[in-house]
Amino acid sequence: MSRIGRLPIAVPKGVDVTVIDQRTVNVKGPKGQFSQTVHPAVMAEYDADARLINIKMRSDNPKQRAFHGLSRTLVANAVEGVTKGFAKEMEIVGLGYNVKLQGKDLVLALGYTKPVQVKIPEGMTVQVIQPTNPAKFTISGVDKQLVGQIAARIRKLRPVEPYKGKGVKYKGETVRRKAGKAFGSQQQ
Repeated sequence: MSRIGRLPIAVPKGVDVTVIDQRTVNVKGPKGQFSQTVHPAVMAEYDADARLINIKMRSDNPKQRAFHGLSRTLVANAVEGVTKGFAKEMEIVGLGYNVKLQGKDLVLALGYTKPVQVKIPEGMTVQVIQPTNPAKFTISGVDKQLVGQIAARIRKLRPVEPYKGKGVKYKGETVRRKAGKAFGSQQQ
């Protein structure tokens, strides 16, 4: 039995939980609502009196045991998402690089001939903190996977290069800088 999978998930006050057919967990809270389906190898049970969600295995098969902890973590992320939400802070470093919101879309100037337009899915919010160098913005939402996926997709548009440090990065991400040609020829 998984050490993480057997831990019950505490449901805070103000969060409504419904379990359908022991497979789909619907969670509704102050930040929004989210539905998470667990793997068929496990089943979800909600104890309304104790306000706990338990994830239990259907059998002790080693292949099915692997989904116990994963399913529990996915449901716990759903509960945390509707109560607190998830956010990724990002930075854009580079001369002339900037970010702005245009309606629901995010428009990034990343040194290409045209600005790059990124559509933000429904239920996600983007907040521009600082529009120019270093540009800072935050992506937030209820779904942890979707927030991370959108952030990774934006980062992939212009990864940070190691010589000048220009590009899109997560806040706090360290980039190993390389010395240029002039430095290498002086050592010889």
